Amino acid sequence: MARILRAVRGDAASDRVVPPTGFTVRLTLFTAAAMAFLAVFALALSLAAGRLADRWGEELARGATLRISAPADQMDRQVGAALRVLETTPGVTDVHALSEAEQRELLAPWFGPDLPLDRLPIPQLIAFSETAEGYDPDGLRLRLQAEVPGAVLDDHRRWRRPLVAAATGLRILGWSALALIFGALAAMVTLAANAALAANAQVIAVLRLVGATDDYIAGAFVRRFTLRALCGAAAGAAIGLAAVALMPDTGDAAGVLTGIGFRGWHWLWPLAVPALAALTALLATRAAARRVLGSLA
Repeated sequence: MARILRAVRGDAASDRVVPPTGFTVRLTLFTAAAMAFLAVFALALSLAAGRLADRWGEELARGATLRISAPADQMDRQVGAALRVLETTPGVTDVHALSEAEQRELLAPWFGPDLPLDRLPIPQLIAFSETAEGYDPDGLRLRLQAEVPGAVLDDHRRWRRPLVAAATGLRILGWSALALIFGALAAMVTLAANAALAANAQVIAVLRLVGATDDYIAGAFVRRFTLRALCGAAAGAAIGLAAVALMPDTGDAAGVLTGIGFRGWHWLWPLAVPALAALTALLATRAAARRVLGSLA
């Protein structure tokens, strides 16, 4: 612990090489804070997309519906026959014919709550689930074709795959944005370090004359810029966390963007953002210092 504290405090003499004020300080602090703020939202998007993909996959994986289109005088007979077929099919459970109120609620987002179902030829829907062993969809379709001609089986696969793919794409987009954010931070820190090194070229030359090594000089820049990035990123991450926490809960109305934020232990992820920003600044400053000091030799 004492060694870590000495490394953080550094050497007062070597720290004089790095300008304590100026545009490089403001640039580093502001860039680290802004990138950490964006990184928190990129993390929230990635984690929310992951939860969304899991939820869609679970909700649609074992659910299926049977749609029955028939004349009004045959509807009850075909619904009863379909229920008997489903109840006697291995791997099928929780068979339930939707009531008029349930169908009205299901269609309300598209047609409004006042849809006159009694005056429209709305198909009857039967919802059911499959057990862990599953059922044979081809065999079920053949039975339905023979006993319930107006029935159409929908196992939700054509809905599940594109929805899960879209959520997975959002998750990849979030992680890609996170990588770009830290790449931009590395680029800005490199520019600030280059400017600071170039501005202190004469001081560096004098230090070399009195025996200072390049590692000693570079360490001062690396330490100072790393601490600046850490402080700026900590402030930006704190603001980002507060903004995410204050985002309103839109319930199910926001569709794909529902639930952006952190849940449970996911709130610990943003705490790694300042450390990653400091590590990025350390690597970027070290590379810039070696390159610039080599050109000044």
